[in-house]
Amino acid sequence: MDTLRAWTRELGFAWRETRLRSCVLVVPAVVGFFAPLALLKNRSIAPLFASRLVSSAGVGFGQLALAWGVMGLGYGAAELSVVLACKAAPAVLMVGVGVAGDRFRRHHVLVSAEFLASAAWLGLGACFLTDKASLPLLCGLAVLSGVATAMFLPTIRGIVADLLTGQSRRGGNALVSQTESAGLLIGLASSGVVVSTVGAGWAATARGLLCVVSALLLGLLKTLRHRHSGGITGDLRVGWREFSSCRWVWTMALQFTVLIVAAASFIEVIGPLYMAQGRGGAWGWGIVTACEALAALVGALVGARLRVDRPILVATALPATAAIPMLFVSSGCSWTIIALAMAVPGLCQAAYYVIWTTALQEHFSAEVLVRVNSWSIVASYLLAPVALLTIGPAVEAVGPASAAFVTGISVLAATALALLSVYSARLNRPASASQPEPAAS
Repeated sequence: MDTLRAWTRELGFAWRETRLRSCVLVVPAVVGFFAPLALLKNRSIAPLFASRLVSSAGVGFGQLALAWGVMGLGYGAAELSVVLACKAAPAVLMVGVGVAGDRFRRHHVLVSAEFLASAAWLGLGACFLTDKASLPLLCGLAVLSGVATAMFLPTIRGIVADLLTGQSRRGGNALVSQTESAGLLIGLASSGVVVSTVGAGWAATARGLLCVVSALLLGLLKTLRHRHSGGITGDLRVGWREFSSCRWVWTMALQFTVLIVAAASFIEVIGPLYMAQGRGGAWGWGIVTACEALAALVGALVGARLRVDRPILVATALPATAAIPMLFVSSGCSWTIIALAMAVPGLCQAAYYVIWTTALQEHFSAEVLVRVNSWSIVASYLLAPVALLTIGPAVEAVGPASAAFVTGISVLAATALALLSVYSARLNRPASASQPEPAAS
């Protein structure tokens, strides 16, 4: 009996010691995982996160409002493609705006973009509420919204480098991605109900008002104005030289181009038309896209803490997951299964954003960062109008399922070629190369 009691005491001691060791290992890991959230207390950058939350919620409202608003006016897939193409067409201005983002205070550029977007979406809301709008008017307002996007996208990727330094930039990029995902989740989940109950006009109006709130929050930031001695043409050349000198940068930019074109076609046209065929409608599509945003909340934190030996190779492989929901749509699955499938690219794309953005911020100086970002995304947004113009008639001809299959295969093929290029560049790199792979891990 004494021996049994001794064994019991020893087992108790061992169990308590095991629990203590587990706490010593697990608690720091959990605290470290959520460490980027501490930046929310930093008054110099907290308004940026609040702005991204509010503005992204507006994007969620606008995403459903535009598609269902145009269709609610009696237009079909072809007219919807024209409006969406007009919204994407101003991407041609993106490189020029990249120069502005490096020359002027970056938060001023962002504020201007938000006010411009507000005017466009309030106009679209008025059109949908009155049920009277010509196609040229819708296209004009869509162009105005596209100009705002061309101003906003390159600059938002560079502003974290102005507000944070060193290792804190990774956490900042993760929080930007996370607040964008949280806002998009709120907007998409709410807009599905709003569009289904009170109409697309109110959803578009909400988007315009949220842009105003975002602009006011961005006005609280303080960023530096970078010095430039050359002209605009010289700035463009410098940005191109920096961008084209890195094989991994332009390779991933080409891959990103295919991804954006495929994703825009899928999210803006294929998905809504697929759901409109008695498969859940606006409400169901809002839930599907919200699942992607929900998963991205976790993906951003994963990207902030991810430690890998070859971060660029990992980042190059992640976009392949975008093909998963496309292939599910092509097989005719229900919207509930597609919603679950959307969580996978949501998780991976958020991690991709953190790795990619941090790598650029570490590799390039702050003076050229927005121009490099402009060159890296301009091709994707230039081709998006062409894709959106053709995808509507194509979907009418072959159906949403077949169109989704083509977009899914294109994403997989682009990822395979990008991986081959990045990996071969790594193998052929001289042992004494002075530019190692960015420490994006």
